[in-house]
Amino acid sequence: MEVSSSGFYSWRQRSEPENESTDELNERIKKSFEYSRETYGSPRIAEDLDVPKSTVARRMKALEISVKAKKRFVTTTDSDHDFAIAENLLNREFTAEQPAEKWVSDITYFRVNNHWNYLTAIIDLADRAVVSWVISDNMTAEDTTIRAYKKAIQNRKPKEGLIFHSDRGSQYACHKFQQLLAVNDCIPSMSRKGNCWDNAVSESFFKTLKSECYNRRQFRCRAEAFTVTFDFIDGWYNTKRIHTTLGGMSPNQAFKAMTESNC
Repeated sequence: MEVSSSGFYSWRQRSEPENESTDELNERIKKSFEYSRETYGSPRIAEDLDVPKSTVARRMKALEISVKAKKRFVTTTDSDHDFAIAENLLNREFTAEQPAEKWVSDITYFRVNNHWNYLTAIIDLADRAVVSWVISDNMTAEDTTIRAYKKAIQNRKPKEGLIFHSDRGSQYACHKFQQLLAVNDCIPSMSRKGNCWDNAVSESFFKTLKSECYNRRQFRCRAEAFTVTFDFIDGWYNTKRIHTTLGGMSPNQAFKAMTESNC
């Protein structure tokens, strides 16, 4: 038929799924988009529905479905201190064979009734689960990193030699937090100065949180912020949200697959 093999496979990739009408596919796309709280773009919907990405993108455009534009994301780190700085042991190796081998952490800020509040999160690199998070109205180590770490070790006991990676902020570098790591046989690792890519997983999570949740809200009180954060992290992100780095699984599904394989 004078068609190259590459052209044929390209056409087949663009073709609509067999035995499914346009209306049926449109309805499935809309349901997937709504299920994602209107946060999935065409790649994740394609993964969710097992449909070619080009088909989903074309249908979403026709249906005028799109994710809201992300607001500019800003981070700050208080690295002007005299505490010792740990070596960058993680070295951008953002994978782990099993849970509780490598954790990353960071702090971000958001407004509650025109006052700054702070979210500290700890993420396990094996299944990308947020194993701990706390909200505070100040940036002291006691109310940010220390609270979050104590909660993390209650939720998921760290393995001996766990690498705990963070930026160089005083909340992580201070003696009290470093002593807490040592007591639990955890090894500190810190990003290079001014290099956000060294902690890219934490940065990515906060961008997702802001664009899919915080930027859509105006919090009137911290109780409201806590409820919304709990719903997003524990009711959606950890339990249902598709992660491309996990092969389309949620963190909970990935954790179950990893732990069951060792039984």
